Amino acid sequence: MLFAFSVAPLGSGESVTDAVADAVRIVRESGLPNRTDAMFTTIEGEWDECMDVIKRATEAVGAGGHRVSLVLKADIRPGHTGELTGKVERVEARLAQG
Repeated sequence: MLFAFSVAPLGSGESVTDAVADAVRIVRESGLPNRTDAMFTTIEGEWDECMDVIKRATEAVGAGGHRVSLVLKADIRPGHTGELTGKVERVEARLAQG
């Protein structure tokens, strides 16, 4: 399963860098395959382990305030692993074909 999520504190001013860094640190320390880009962090794993990481990341962001925004998207495809890179590799291969 792939879970893409974005979590940020609300009402904390212009920059959310420190809070987002706290969330990304939790994701990276989880040991799950992950990727962070400008908009989302994507993790791959089983339902319960991913949701635990997302919950802990959200709680870390909320530690400095009282309101958090969480956007979550999931690709639930039992029996498939390696899709964090596999999906991108298939698109790149198709593009290389012309």
